[in-house]
Amino acid sequence: MEHGVLGVVTARGGSKGLPGKNTKLLGGRPLIAYTIEAARASGVFDRLIISTDDQQAAAVARELGCEVPFIRPAELSRDDTPHLPVMIHAAAWLRDREGYEPAWTMILMPTSPFRQPRHIQEAVALAASSGADSVVSVEAMPPHFHPLRAVTVDAGGWARLFVGGAPVRQRPVRRQGLPPAAVFNGAIYLFRTALLFDPTEPSLYGDRVAAYRMASPYGHNIDSAADWDEAERIVSRLP
Repeated sequence: MEHGVLGVVTARGGSKGLPGKNTKLLGGRPLIAYTIEAARASGVFDRLIISTDDQQAAAVARELGCEVPFIRPAELSRDDTPHLPVMIHAAAWLRDREGYEPAWTMILMPTSPFRQPRHIQEAVALAASSGADSVVSVEAMPPHFHPLRAVTVDAGGWARLFVGGAPVRQRPVRRQGLPPAAVFNGAIYLFRTALLFDPTEPSLYGDRVAAYRMASPYGHNIDSAADWDEAERIVSRLP
């Protein structure tokens, strides 16, 4: 693999659903600790940094051995700020101020606390072996959520199949006949850093996206109070 993998823990401080969630205790440890400790234990990163506007999260990260090279600007810390400009800011800051230009970058969201060091290692190995532009973690979609069974409802209240707009009577009944479907779980986004600075279409993905499959519950993502409650149950069962 080309030299250099940067890990970026993204930890915005202004969560409305779970205020202070990045430093909230899960199983007696700050949520952010699970991600930082797994990243460090993986051994794949030549640098691990945090991008945050939250001084408390920055302090916890620093104590755990994660670099805090900057505090994320407020204009990149809003509820509706996507990851792309956040990652462009982080990569450009390190490039312009420190001359650091890694070949690869991985986003590590604290809201996926159960990813293990081996998941990170395997994702990096997949990028190296596949010739991909990026690697994203996915897990199997439950059959009852399958896109071929989903419907769209028009302004008049009439339902049709979401895929292709066919009549609902054509909805597949037997789940055994459905093609495999997967969904992003948010645990791993690994991409060639150069994609961020593409002059035509900056992105986190490029054209060749390799899927890294993760089994439940390792990809569990915390977005709500219910997700947090489930995480509490998971952490009590995992070794």
